Amino acid sequence: MLSFSVNVTESAQNYLAGLLEKQEGDVDVRMFVLNPGTPEAETCLSYCRSGEIKEDDEILELEKFKMYFEKRSAPFLEDAKVDYSEDKMGGQLTIRAPNSRVPQVSDDSPMEDKVNYIIWNEINPGLASHGGQVSLIELTKDNVAVLKFGGGCQGCSMLDVTLRDGVQKTLMDQLPELGGVRDITDHTDTSNAYYQ
Repeated sequence: MLSFSVNVTESAQNYLAGLLEKQEGDVDVRMFVLNPGTPEAETCLSYCRSGEIKEDDEILELEKFKMYFEKRSAPFLEDAKVDYSEDKMGGQLTIRAPNSRVPQVSDDSPMEDKVNYIIWNEINPGLASHGGQVSLIELTKDNVAVLKFGGGCQGCSMLDVTLRDGVQKTLMDQLPELGGVRDITDHTDTSNAYYQ
């Protein structure tokens, strides 16, 4: 039983079942959210082979196949709807996940969610005044936040100060368990830099 509510319409089930029939071996469907809880959130469907099932996956048993949901995505998929509608071009599968971009952070949230929450709710609003933003690219095994700057921050001559005294200080003060911050932005492109 799922810990959240998701609606996969009959037309979507039929469409997905048709795609699965064309695959070799035992294949089902996986639904997940990339960059959950951020403005960059993207809800995705993919094939899920038997060897790709994770121990903590949540499972929805449908008539013709199973849908697997990664535990981390579950709260962001509350009230999601997967639908298929035929049109002149053949048809379109749509996924609506109204909670995919809503930050949901608690003490037991994954570190990645905590970092993203601070970036999108505290750091980026300040950087936006200079036309800039920062995104979390990955969190390393050592809990180092790997960041990439864009807009007015890319190539900006003041970025070292922004990174050290703004971004890193904010993240490390609020998340002392964070192992550090690393910038991987190519700052040779200064075309949009706030300070040249």
